[in-house]
Amino acid sequence: MRIGLLTQWYDPEPGPAALPGMLAAALAGRGHEVQVLTGFPNYPTGRLASGYRMARRRDEIDGATRIRRVALYPSHDRSAMRRVANYGSFAVSALVSGTPALRGLDALWVGNSPISVALPMWFTRYVHRVPVLLHVLDLWPDSVTASGFLGTGRASLMIERGMAGWCGAMYRSAARVACVSPGAADLLAGRGVPREKLLHIPMWADETLRTHAGDLRADLGLRADQVVLVYAGALGEAQGLDSLIDACARTSDPRFVCLIAGSGTTEDRLRRRAEAAGATNVRFLGQLPRDRMPALMATGDAHYVSLRRGGMSAYTMPSKVQATLAAGRALLVAAEGDAAAVARDSGAGITARPGDPDSIADALRELCDLGREKLELLGQAGRVHYDRVFSVAVGAERVERALREVVEDPGFKASRRRR
Repeated sequence: MRIGLLTQWYDPEPGPAALPGMLAAALAGRGHEVQVLTGFPNYPTGRLASGYRMARRRDEIDGATRIRRVALYPSHDRSAMRRVANYGSFAVSALVSGTPALRGLDALWVGNSPISVALPMWFTRYVHRVPVLLHVLDLWPDSVTASGFLGTGRASLMIERGMAGWCGAMYRSAARVACVSPGAADLLAGRGVPREKLLHIPMWADETLRTHAGDLRADLGLRADQVVLVYAGALGEAQGLDSLIDACARTSDPRFVCLIAGSGTTEDRLRRRAEAAGATNVRFLGQLPRDRMPALMATGDAHYVSLRRGGMSAYTMPSKVQATLAAGRALLVAAEGDAAAVARDSGAGITARPGDPDSIADALRELCDLGREKLELLGQAGRVHYDRVFSVAVGAERVERALREVVEDPGFKASRRRR
């Protein structure tokens, strides 16, 4: 098949932004012609990646994959105006300068975040007559509302309703809608997306985190017997990390240490809270470069996944769940719904009640009681589960199957013959 990928985020951008590139490589490895439409790389710093200069468009070839990059306004800070400019500029630029590269495809995979990708998606769907598999990587407007990005008030409510209507139009135009968790599929079904359209296609992880030359224990002055819990990611309101700080303050085992890596809107507050609570077993590492992440993953005997209770937590699947399983490390999940279910089903995790410092403190004591050797066994079980359920190879097979289904759909074949 001739398969297109439409995504604002792509290599060499790190973290979740790198996942579409892994899909492209896997599909090309399965014998398909792959054409990617994306932007110039600027995530997460908001500055263009080394080796790139902004231009109206740029074509690249990466092995068997063709890549069309189009201009955008580079930004990834907390400014609502600049973030809208980033999303909107890519959408318009992709529509004008990118969609010619998608002509003649058999099918198109679309990563839906941000939802402004609807503009080039709709053009490709209705003008080029290419069927679409829409992969819902983030639930909009839910994720934006939960982050506090919209603020509050009547204007925010109107924007939220407008985004909900926009998303509904995206779902209607797609031949299939893939969700990364069962809870998200149930939610979209409740919002009127036909069940026959919905698929469960979990996301994979950056599998390079599996390989590492060592860990950071010596650099951080950690003893061999210390049980290390790592939280790596955004420090925002949605993560609800205040309860982790409080739980660490209640954990007296001298072997325990918690490493927090990342940055975000609550970082200063969390640092002050740790100091005020006397949580001397918590260390803030700041934002680490990408090449240090494999070593950080190896440093943690367990990795912490947290979502504030309510809102999106019951149907959100944080990408660090798959990343931790892929790296063969144990999980401590303080969240409801799908993330907690994976922790239990994989055999790799301990769960706690989100927002409950006592429950989380009990889980921290359980980590210490298990010790490093038993936590290593939990991590090994998690890696087996990842290979079976979440790997890039499994994900690419599921995407390929869904794309074949939309291409072979009798209704869509008939519409193409009428062109």
